[in-house]
Amino acid sequence: MLINIIIAIGIVAIAYLLGSFPTGYLAGKLLQGIDIREHGSGSTGATNVLRILGKVPGSIVLFIDALKGALAVTIAHTIFTQNLFPTLPIEWQDYLVPLAAAGAILGHSKSIWLNFSGGKSVATSVGVLLAMSWQVGVATMLVFSVVIAISRMVSVSSIAGAASATIWMLVFNRPLPSVIFAIVGGIYVIWRHSANIQRVIAGTEPKLGQKLESTT
Repeated sequence: MLINIIIAIGIVAIAYLLGSFPTGYLAGKLLQGIDIREHGSGSTGATNVLRILGKVPGSIVLFIDALKGALAVTIAHTIFTQNLFPTLPIEWQDYLVPLAAAGAILGHSKSIWLNFSGGKSVATSVGVLLAMSWQVGVATMLVFSVVIAISRMVSVSSIAGAASATIWMLVFNRPLPSVIFAIVGGIYVIWRHSANIQRVIAGTEPKLGQKLESTT
């Protein structure tokens, strides 16, 4: 039993470290020699990179941040599907996969390499959702796409997507731990957008293509 707990902790820790990879921060340092956290919204996520560094760096950061989330979940899945640790009960899969997903999301927003700062976990969340259930991931991205087409605000679209994930988990009959993950993860992502919500209410939230000058 103890060895299984150690293995489980190790899986979540690996997921956290994958999520912690500071993609946006490294893009700022490598491309312009800046700390991206000192510009725009202060986030290391793809949206702030897009505004500060441009479309290509923003797209690359978006892809890598989603990939690290998907990779974290895929590793957790593979450990069970390939029976890499025979002592690990298969019943644990429904719990360890969402925990790995949560670890990746937490790592992105609270990176150990950035003194526990980071992004708002949107791209990484998309990655983990696609790896957990491609149907849920695609449906969540569809909500994001529709809302951004209407609002032209990445933050509002991200919040809508995060809020919808739980619904899609239920629609596609995902296990209860995955539903709980969607609820908690959605609340966490929305909470990470607190400053954006305040700017939306104040009418100062930038739309797609506009820059945010002040750091929050």
